[in-house]
Amino acid sequence: MDSHAPPNKDKPGIPVWRNLSAGLITGAADDDPSGIATYSQVGAAFGYGMLWCILFTMPLMIAIQAISAGIGCVTGHGLMDGIRAYYPRKLVYALVVSIFVANVINLAADIGAMGAALKLLIGGPALLYAGGFAVLSLVLQVFIPFSRYSPILKLLTLSLFAYVGTVMVIHVHWLPVLKSIVIPPVTWNAKYAVGLVALLGTTISPYLFCWQAAQEVEEIEAHADRSPLLLAPLQAPDTLRRVGIDTTVGMIFSNLIAFFIILTAAVVLHAHGKIDIQSSSDAAEALRPLAGNLAFALFAAGIIGTGLLAVPVLAGATAYAAAGAFGQLSGLQHKVREAKFFYGVLIVASVAGIALNLTPLDPIKALYWSAVINGVVAVPLMVVMMLMGSQAKVMGDFTMPLPLKIFGWLATATMAVAAIVMFVTWGD
Repeated sequence: MDSHAPPNKDKPGIPVWRNLSAGLITGAADDDPSGIATYSQVGAAFGYGMLWCILFTMPLMIAIQAISAGIGCVTGHGLMDGIRAYYPRKLVYALVVSIFVANVINLAADIGAMGAALKLLIGGPALLYAGGFAVLSLVLQVFIPFSRYSPILKLLTLSLFAYVGTVMVIHVHWLPVLKSIVIPPVTWNAKYAVGLVALLGTTISPYLFCWQAAQEVEEIEAHADRSPLLLAPLQAPDTLRRVGIDTTVGMIFSNLIAFFIILTAAVVLHAHGKIDIQSSSDAAEALRPLAGNLAFALFAAGIIGTGLLAVPVLAGATAYAAAGAFGQLSGLQHKVREAKFFYGVLIVASVAGIALNLTPLDPIKALYWSAVINGVVAVPLMVVMMLMGSQAKVMGDFTMPLPLKIFGWLATATMAVAAIVMFVTWGD
């Protein structure tokens, strides 16, 4: 088949599920155990006071992820490959080192949270469980080609429905919830500002940009009838429609799950005076006496399921970013001997994440520093993405449309303000 021809249209009756891939996986991976901890913390601390943020962040997240996906499917290269081609190497190396450090800390926190959640459910050694989950994720990534591994990741996104189930088994008064969205009960103080910055940093993260752009490239390589749009412009209408739907559905799903997690913490924990939550497993454990065993079990199981999805995304995004920054071959579709650097970074990041769980490092402080690094890195990376997406020398005839420019720059400005607020409130 001619790879430059438009791909075959889907046959009538084929469900939307088949067209969901990179966007859905990326959105679901954003609700990782560390993210669950942050959402639980703000729900416990502020009740309904931050539910409105989800409606604010949703269009921003859709826009910036659509831009990263567009760069991948148009150019056929990941983000760091593109940045390396058009921007100073010092900028590239600074970005990739920062991403590596932040992602490894996140990996450690997620791996530890999965072990702690399984211990809550069945008892036993949390560290052993954590190591087992990490090794399982690593083995699947290294030994299963992307075309067979991607459906596994997509299936794991269904685990997030555990948080829909949690809301269904607790008693929610929906009128106050809706009122809090229309008239947000905002408390303007340093603690609220820090919570808002944490929520933004959890929702819009550099590793998500790197992963989705790279996975769009993987999708091209895994399908014989797809090519980068710069080489196959006739494929543009179908490809851009598919990517747009995939990204929009994925980010809406991601934000709705975040909404349900915040709501659960607000209804159960905040309402009962349990406002100091340190981790996702703390949130799960606190639910048991207040909301019952079913709510507890669903919440804890969700931590494990989303962890199994997020850990390979975090490790993979780190490897994609590093390989792109140093001009090395990357991709889960390649065998280890073909992409040694890529798989080497993948393995090092995963092992480092496991190792950090064996140190006396305070996971809460580590996550704080991870958030600081992500907040700092996100802004220049988003600026570069916006510039790349606007330039014909990078995107050819497929520069981003005006709505994406508006919301993309708004997302960038919002993250810049969040970074400033973070430093202004430092130590408060």
